[in-house]
Amino acid sequence: MKKKWRAGILAASIGLAGFLTGCSSDETGKSSNNSKEEQVALDIFQFKVEFKDQFEAVAKAYEEENENVKINITTVGGGEDYGAALRSKFASGNEPAIYNIGGPQDVEDWMDKLADLSDSVAADAALDGTLDGVTVDGKVLGLPYNQEGYGFIYNKNIFEKAGIDPSTIVDFASLEAAVKELDSQKDKLGLEAVFALPGKETWVTGLHLSNTFIAPEFDHNVLTAFDSKNIEFQYGDAFQKVLDLQNDFSVQPTVSLDYSKQVEELFSLQKVAIIQQGNWVYGSIAGIDEEFASNGIGLLPIPVEGYKGDHIPVGIPMYWGVNSNADETVIKEAKKFLDWLYTSDTGKETVLNDFKFIPAYNGYDSSKISDPLSKAVYEYAENGKTIGWTFMGYPTGWGQDELGVEIQKYLSDEASWEDVIDATKKAWESSRQ
Repeated sequence: MKKKWRAGILAASIGLAGFLTGCSSDETGKSSNNSKEEQVALDIFQFKVEFKDQFEAVAKAYEEENENVKINITTVGGGEDYGAALRSKFASGNEPAIYNIGGPQDVEDWMDKLADLSDSVAADAALDGTLDGVTVDGKVLGLPYNQEGYGFIYNKNIFEKAGIDPSTIVDFASLEAAVKELDSQKDKLGLEAVFALPGKETWVTGLHLSNTFIAPEFDHNVLTAFDSKNIEFQYGDAFQKVLDLQNDFSVQPTVSLDYSKQVEELFSLQKVAIIQQGNWVYGSIAGIDEEFASNGIGLLPIPVEGYKGDHIPVGIPMYWGVNSNADETVIKEAKKFLDWLYTSDTGKETVLNDFKFIPAYNGYDSSKISDPLSKAVYEYAENGKTIGWTFMGYPTGWGQDELGVEIQKYLSDEASWEDVIDATKKAWESSRQ
């Protein structure tokens, strides 16, 4: 199976220059609204809680244009394990028509339940490189959600009051110095702590943070990670330093801190100065304080000591898969909906303005990227300052169930860093035997 993935390399920047080509696209996916058309139910099981309300709204708009289609959306994410929930969903016999997969490992795991999307309009519009990790034997088995990037999101006003110039933070030493300065002034600045590290969320530590330090080991190539029989943690010491910095200067206890408290309570209410998250949190912050979200936040890199200090990870967070077990009529309508979502004029406006996505498709006007976090991600990518997303090539469950859990033990002083590395090395090797 794994040899089939040799077709391409998932680039670290994933072709953001494709935004600049600007091709036109007609409205697609509309039905004739003929009442005699067969009624079709599209059950969608998706993970992105940040755009749940907006997604449900656009689904209703699609239903109005296509009266024969009824869309039912179930969202599982945030503090819940989407992968486990998806497996339970399929095991129940109530299989969704459209669901999310991550990349090569997920494609292998779900191969028997993924329809070929090669003939879809969206597949044809996808930016160069974005389909490499979900293409097997010429068949496109997933369509990109969007592009995302993450790093350290910071409060501009607090940095200014503390006399810290964020542009000077380009390596671990300058980040550490800024954090210590913020900590020394936290009472004057009205902070509970500098960071809010959500140690309860194993995806934040075991997937996103780890990827920053593991991607360079695999040349930023998700397929190289997917093929690797072992992991060496070449930048394990740098990984530990950044984790310790967050933990030592965070609201405590970090192992009890979840995504909601980190983003919506502590950061959005300006009780902490820095959080490790990505451009997807903009909507959550704006929902609490729109002025702060629009004008008060920026994005800093996560420095990898000994490698790059001023880069951020950029990639495709998830893909849409269509259930090959569904009726042909359902599969056809599922493709039409995804085509409409990403290539119709209405869909593209929604993707940019309501979802606040950085599109992974041609035909979009990049000047319409509206929120500051997405703009920052775009600028990092445009300048070539990116780290690849290789965590989609981790062994199944390894990032969260092995590394993430071991990190929780470390944060709770129940394991040493050497214990974390040794245990997760063995788990990787065991899973790849």
